[in-house]
Amino acid sequence: MRHSLFICKLTALILLLSVSSLRASCQESSYAKIYIEGKPYYVYTVRAGEGLYSIARTFSVSVDELIKSNPGCESGLKAGQTLNVPAKSQPDASVAARSNIQTFSERQSFADDNRKTSFQHIVARGETVYSIANIYDTTVEEIYRLNASAQNGIYVGDTLSIPQRQTQSENDGENFRFHTILPKETLYSVSRYYNMHPEDVIAVNPGLSADTFQAGKTIRIPTALSTTSRSATGREAVKNIVHRVEKGETLYSIARKYNILQDDILKANPGLSTNLKRNQEINIPVRTNATEVEDPKVAEARANQLLRSNRPSEKLQVIRVGLLLPFLDKTNNGHVRLQEYYEGFLLAILKLKDQGANIELYAFDIGSGSDTRKLNSLLGTMEMQALDLIVGGISDAQIKTISSFASKNNIKYVVPFSQSNREVLNNPMLFQVNPPLSNTYSRASEVFVEMFRDQNIILVNIPSKSDKTDFVNTLQNDLKKAKVSFRTLTLDTSFEDNLPNVMVQTKENIIVPTSGDMASLRMLLDIVKRLPQENGKYTIRLFGYPEWQTYDSKFKTDYHQFGTYFFTPFFVDEDDLETNEFLANFRKWYKRDPINLYPRYGLWGYDTGLYFISALHQYGKNFEPNINRVRASTIQYAFQFERVSNWGGFVNNSLFLVYYGPDQRVIKINKSR
Repeated sequence: MRHSLFICKLTALILLLSVSSLRASCQESSYAKIYIEGKPYYVYTVRAGEGLYSIARTFSVSVDELIKSNPGCESGLKAGQTLNVPAKSQPDASVAARSNIQTFSERQSFADDNRKTSFQHIVARGETVYSIANIYDTTVEEIYRLNASAQNGIYVGDTLSIPQRQTQSENDGENFRFHTILPKETLYSVSRYYNMHPEDVIAVNPGLSADTFQAGKTIRIPTALSTTSRSATGREAVKNIVHRVEKGETLYSIARKYNILQDDILKANPGLSTNLKRNQEINIPVRTNATEVEDPKVAEARANQLLRSNRPSEKLQVIRVGLLLPFLDKTNNGHVRLQEYYEGFLLAILKLKDQGANIELYAFDIGSGSDTRKLNSLLGTMEMQALDLIVGGISDAQIKTISSFASKNNIKYVVPFSQSNREVLNNPMLFQVNPPLSNTYSRASEVFVEMFRDQNIILVNIPSKSDKTDFVNTLQNDLKKAKVSFRTLTLDTSFEDNLPNVMVQTKENIIVPTSGDMASLRMLLDIVKRLPQENGKYTIRLFGYPEWQTYDSKFKTDYHQFGTYFFTPFFVDEDDLETNEFLANFRKWYKRDPINLYPRYGLWGYDTGLYFISALHQYGKNFEPNINRVRASTIQYAFQFERVSNWGGFVNNSLFLVYYGPDQRVIKINKSR
């Protein structure tokens, strides 16, 4: 019996070895072998999207060996082209079988351009499955299909598989795919992998820098460039030609016409203004067919330098600003609010002119709703094309129209009111002032855990109220992740009896209702106010929501009694000197007080105008790298901008924590990122 078993094992081993040999033989024979001057070579047919680097990796040879064996290939490869590959050893079967597969954290596989089906995304704070789907132009259902556990919730640091697809940018019509940066990858190695120049990668990822080029981050790759015969191993020879500017042409449109970067034109024309004039002659550096092979170490250093350098930013002699809003739309008295926004904006301009800024303001009504005919007609004028900054748009249709125009004309665009717009995902020059709710909730939860993790936390469920479900879910997840205990009660008939049972005397008792409405707060306060009279040993604090500031006139005394906190992206400190200066100027110029709304539209316009015109005045046209260094004393909003992706625009992550202390002081604490 033991002898028979040995024979069976031996037979199985021989069979296994035979199969392995057959696989290796089949792999080797899948490439024709030829001999040149007595040396063996494989004949390999280039596939779409392949570059010298990926082919060299497949066959375990160097790029230099490929170039030496195939003179002229350094200037680029074409699909269908044949190469003679030195047959030093047979190609790695596992590598050849999967073509250009790479690994990410030893978990993710990457196939070549034609077969790659997914890439990875690492979840950041404030992101939801819906927002991630929007970033990559896919659907929530597709993400769930590849990540079944995501249906139970996603958390910061989670890795999601995202379906890969060619995505057409709405602003410029180019096709892109996505690449997740791997450990030890560099801009140079990624460029070589996709057979393109480092400048090509940076051109479609304006947010890419030495700080943001990190393993796990995602970048866009232009698919049109990756399949053309462009060399990433060399630098093409360049010659200058003279271009005469035609009517309506911009630096951006000219760069696209010659398939070069705007920075290339600026470098070839020192002192050139981005405001081009008709019949102006400029030098255009165009690449010739001849290619100079560049030393890899030099190319690596040059690519790294690209990540550290900022685009040149000319100081503006005149700052031209367009304020485009539906000023005449009387729906729900919207025109009254927008008039006050405009009035506040004017006060910001007045202040900046006193500081030496030369500003031209163009304010126009753009119609209402989804009808953009009036807006399109306005954007066709020369005045609009010469703007440096546009502020405005309310409806999705208006925002989309202005965003497209601003992108094509290299104009910075500020969206003042919308909390959610898709244009910020693809327009790198768009700034969203009003923070997205998901970002606000995420940051507020983070601040809460930091401040109160050692206190006694009590969540009070408000029956039939779901207005703060998203925040409460975020908070509970963050508390669990930080291993912070909390208790949950329901505001019902037994609440008054149950509350003392979950409170402790040695810590602050932080009470968080799960709704922000006034009726729930009043009911909660009525019960909590009775507790100190029965037992003064408990320290109670309330934690709430942005709308609590609108209840100030009704609950101010109670807020101070309990040391109340609430988070909000906007808040006006009535005792602040800047606030009082603004109010005095507003009354002086407009002979009335601002409308008592939250947020206050006059201050909204003032803060927005002051911040962005200051950015242009202090840092010039290309102020993006310095967006969070702008020196401007805003009153109602803080501004802390963050790019949504390496290719997208900016969202404001403003957050204040407001504290009503027992000493009757109100303290506004800036907790922006």
